[in-house]
Amino acid sequence: MVWKPNVTVAAVIEQAGRYLLVEEQIDGRRVLNQPAGHLEEGESLPQAVVREVLEETGWCFEPEALLTVQLYRVPATALTFLRFAFTGRIHHRDPNRPLDASILATHWLSRAEIEARRENLRSPLVLESIAAYESGYRYPLDILQAL
Repeated sequence: MVWKPNVTVAAVIEQAGRYLLVEEQIDGRRVLNQPAGHLEEGESLPQAVVREVLEETGWCFEPEALLTVQLYRVPATALTFLRFAFTGRIHHRDPNRPLDASILATHWLSRAEIEARRENLRSPLVLESIAAYESGYRYPLDILQAL
């Protein structure tokens, strides 16, 4: 058997000290996460994050920088994720757009509010990505190549 990590993307979107998170139902549990999801066949990583933000929040997202690349092994499972976290701007939202079926709500939360709900986070990557954002990590998108 060949081992392969799941390649995912996520968006860290901040406005006025608040971060856009999605509340989703995963394995019977309500969790908070950045808008995020799997890379699909034929997509570049920036294309994937634009699609995921739109599908999960209804916001049009323009990635401006890569924040971090994270390797995460889910404890007590065989799952491993290679996650590319981006930051950028949102420019408009379609309030009538249906969101992905697993999305229960979207929230704008401060870091303190997110930390207070740590037990409800989908993974530790949520706060790690915010820490990278707040530390000023920014890598140009042209570091990512899709040939």
